Amino acid sequence: MKDVIEELERRRDNARLGGGKARIDAQHSKGKLTARERIELLMDENSFEEFDTFVEHRCSEFGMEKNKTPGDGVVTGWGTINGRVVYVFAKDFTVLGGSLSESHARKMTKIQDMALKNRAPIIGLFDAGGARIQEGVDALGGYGEVFQRNVLASGVIPQISVIMGPCAGGDVYSPAMTDFIFMVRDTSYMFVTGPDVVKTVTNENVSAEELGGAKVHTSKSSIADGAYENDLETLLQMRRLMDFLPSNNKAGVPLLPTSDSPDREDRSLDTLIPDNPNKPYDMKEMILKVVDEGDFFEIQENYAKNMIVGFARMEGHTVGIVANQPMVLAGVLDSDASRKAARFVRFCDCFEIPILTFVDVPGFLPGTAQEYGGLIKHGAKLLYAFAEATVPKITVITRKGYGGAYVVMSSKHIRGDINYAWPTAEIAVMGAKGAAEIIHRADASDPEKIAARIEEYKARFANPFVAAERGYIDEVILPHGTRRRICRGLNMLRNKTLENPWKKHDNIPL
Repeated sequence: MKDVIEELERRRDNARLGGGKARIDAQHSKGKLTARERIELLMDENSFEEFDTFVEHRCSEFGMEKNKTPGDGVVTGWGTINGRVVYVFAKDFTVLGGSLSESHARKMTKIQDMALKNRAPIIGLFDAGGARIQEGVDALGGYGEVFQRNVLASGVIPQISVIMGPCAGGDVYSPAMTDFIFMVRDTSYMFVTGPDVVKTVTNENVSAEELGGAKVHTSKSSIADGAYENDLETLLQMRRLMDFLPSNNKAGVPLLPTSDSPDREDRSLDTLIPDNPNKPYDMKEMILKVVDEGDFFEIQENYAKNMIVGFARMEGHTVGIVANQPMVLAGVLDSDASRKAARFVRFCDCFEIPILTFVDVPGFLPGTAQEYGGLIKHGAKLLYAFAEATVPKITVITRKGYGGAYVVMSSKHIRGDINYAWPTAEIAVMGAKGAAEIIHRADASDPEKIAARIEEYKARFANPFVAAERGYIDEVILPHGTRRRICRGLNMLRNKTLENPWKKHDNIPL
């Protein structure tokens, strides 16, 4: 028995070495951790249990039968994050560059199947060069098996991808179908075809960072939802994110203890809105003052900054937040902001996360660039997402709610459950100046007359009371009491039940 145990330990030690000491040192020299080091930081201490430690590939082409390493370039298993079960796979770049083989893919799909069967989140840590060329179609088939499971798990369990090194070719499509993608600055990149292929096909000279680095994907392409400075910070932020997410679509949102009173008032909110309606203010300030302990996990912070989305808590329960940002483009809705918010709203609806919407929107962004870029369809995505969502929805209009953008931002007309307005809210088809100039064209050439018409329009519509008179606003509330109103509203809606008509699936305007 002693010999058997010693042999087991020898094999385990060999597997833990991955590609060997030299390759581990090379990984460290790039500022990157190994696959197992990453898992150790991500999971609760001593909670990780590895599966398929000794799996090896079966390829005999190109001398591959002489190049085998236990684990075959991916570490898989399960553990806990703050006590909750999570499945994980981590590509091991020290073993054949983390390339995907048939056996490698089977390890991944086994974990995916277990996560789906047991209704627990799955996190993928990517650091690999793509398919293993020596295996040809077997590797490609492995990708297909992984992709199929990404689709089946979508909307059932949270799927998170963390890009911690190269992620190229077929490897990029699995993350693309997961709920969130996060990257590490300067050491991770994603692209379908690398710089060499780009040079050959298009004659463009571009570096890996310029083609698919964290800055590109967090600010331009919207592929990534966030980026952090190094492996350590990234993994700690993933632990923080997991505290906001349900384990599955039927588990309900997590409840964390909080000392922040639901009745807390913040008098500074009474002076947040400037007297000048064209002067910006920071909507994030309002969010941080309303949510539990000022804790807000923002998603896609550097993309479409005129829209804010992210997770927070109210009385310890997770909520999703969607808010216009007057500091950027006056909070206007454009194609990018609409797509960003629509995807977030649909995620929240998938996992029964209540949605809080803070509105200060002057309309949709005009111009040929927006129209040619499909603003109509992109704006419709956000409208569709809010209208389809059956989770509790509370909306607070802080200032401007103009035109179609007012309707789109979770208004009463698209099944907002509770719609509040601050006394500073202006709900109208458009701003007073534009409206007066259209309604009173004959007076447009007379500055005094048109000024009087503008004031007349302001008095009639630049307030929340017309909408309140018609029941489109449930109550006009004082800003300092916003937190209390939202907390009470969420408690009232805790058992909300609403079902959409049966359908195989919807046809959102993609």
